[in-house]
Amino acid sequence: MNLPKVITDLISAQNSFNSIAYTNCFSENAVVFDEGKTHQGKQDIQHWIEESNKNYRSVMKPLAYTENDTSSILTAECSGTFDGSPITLKFHFDIVDGKIEYLKVTG
Repeated sequence: MNLPKVITDLISAQNSFNSIAYTNCFSENAVVFDEGKTHQGKQDIQHWIEESNKNYRSVMKPLAYTENDTSSILTAECSGTFDGSPITLKFHFDIVDGKIEYLKVTG
């Protein structure tokens, strides 16, 4: 599967629970939607992923990837310390200049 570098970096950071490397995949004003909540800006995103890592210890295994201009969808199996693990999630990205501007996680 041919993934953009920023998504490969994001997966690597997630799978090693490196919240700083994960956050560095995003632009300064990026927006993340996950579990019904909005996280805006790198500081808020870093806080969100640190809490998520602490609570769920989730790792990602890419299953499929599609892209259209700056929008793309990564389908990944996610497993961790949460009920129903593993689950398949879709990660909807907008990538601009090699950084994630927007991420929405859906089931």
